[in-house]
Amino acid sequence: MSWQEEYKQKTITIPEAISKVSSGMTLQIGIAASEPVGMLEELARQAERLEDIITWTCLPMRPYDIFMKPEMEGRFFNENWFYGAPDRAVHGEGRVSYIPNNLHQAAIDKLVGHGGRLDMMLGVCTPPNADGLVSLSMGAVVERDMIDAADLVIMEVNENLPWTDGDVVIPISLVDHFVMNNSPLVQVPSAEPNETDELIGRHVAEFIDDGCTIQLGIGGTPTALAEFISDRRHLGIHSELLVDGIYKLWKAGAADNSRKILHPGKFVATFAIGTQPLYDFMNDSPDVLLLRGSYVNDPYVIAKNYKMISINTAIQVDVLGQVCSQSLGTRQFSGTGGQLDTHRGAQMSQGGKGIIALRSTAKNGTISTIVPTLAPGAGVTVPSQDVDTIVTEYGSAQLRGLSVKKRMEALVRIAHPDFRESIREECHRLGIVPDKQFF
Repeated sequence: MSWQEEYKQKTITIPEAISKVSSGMTLQIGIAASEPVGMLEELARQAERLEDIITWTCLPMRPYDIFMKPEMEGRFFNENWFYGAPDRAVHGEGRVSYIPNNLHQAAIDKLVGHGGRLDMMLGVCTPPNADGLVSLSMGAVVERDMIDAADLVIMEVNENLPWTDGDVVIPISLVDHFVMNNSPLVQVPSAEPNETDELIGRHVAEFIDDGCTIQLGIGGTPTALAEFISDRRHLGIHSELLVDGIYKLWKAGAADNSRKILHPGKFVATFAIGTQPLYDFMNDSPDVLLLRGSYVNDPYVIAKNYKMISINTAIQVDVLGQVCSQSLGTRQFSGTGGQLDTHRGAQMSQGGKGIIALRSTAKNGTISTIVPTLAPGAGVTVPSQDVDTIVTEYGSAQLRGLSVKKRMEALVRIAHPDFRESIREECHRLGIVPDKQFF
């Protein structure tokens, strides 16, 4: 049988595909920009016949009915590696729960915790090429591992998806069924940086030299940073995420990957989120390589890069050096994702550095993000023993190897002036950094 005949035989309608979902099943959903929109919407239409469905998700981009509507109670329960806005909105209703993880082990750990099995994988792909191969297009964070593990694999074919190379390319033989749905791609524009973002970006840029390999994320600060390092040359990219800022560095001539030791000449990532110019850049590009998250985010793989600079953000940093990037006290906000992976890997690389960049205040300047202790119940994303460099709009604090007393002093210097003395006084009062006048 030719691949064309096999593809035709495997192609069914979206309602037919979802009719194969039965009560009690566990479904892996393609993450972020790899969400199968048509099948997720159809799950809501067939919800009345379903009960006790578990979904595994990560960074959902759209508010699907199966996750958002109260009447889905008892029908769908969402287990999530990294919260997005939809998850935060319904967290209090008890239909979603966070899965603690480091990204490079997320798929493996989840399968181990579930007896090594998965009922169904629902994802997206491009139409087949001339060789009967399809591309998962937007990423392979957990998708490739879950395709291998699932009893049934159904892919939503979308002609709007860019063709990308790497672990995302698979033969149609790995897929049980295809459905057609040319839905618009998720568009996430770069955040417009404000004055504070620009100040932070300038400080971070001081650590990035020609030839460094970098990892960037989404937000005002990474957007500002991309502008400040656009005059660098021969930057390499090894990043969990491909974003518009990375595309702009390529366009400016700053990032060409020519000095990379690992995958020279390649933009290496495990998934992508951005706007159409980024997707057009990715499409059929020989320079873009999307590989499994278990590989891209492995700290020992990251460490093979020369002068790897990891730039991540945070919600709070305490004087011990503990970084919280995932929760507001006990309330889950996002997740660990690949932050600890890239932070550790960067520090292990020759000349590398792990940078945590954050604004010195939150809630319109009413609270400090540099604190004596993390908020009660806050998740520790980067432990104190792993911390390297913290950056705010007031400068940088290089904490690696410092005592707690010296860490406090360094962090107070980059805290907002309105809070510096109170941070120091509270550290003394709590005995974190004893001061004899308090005892």
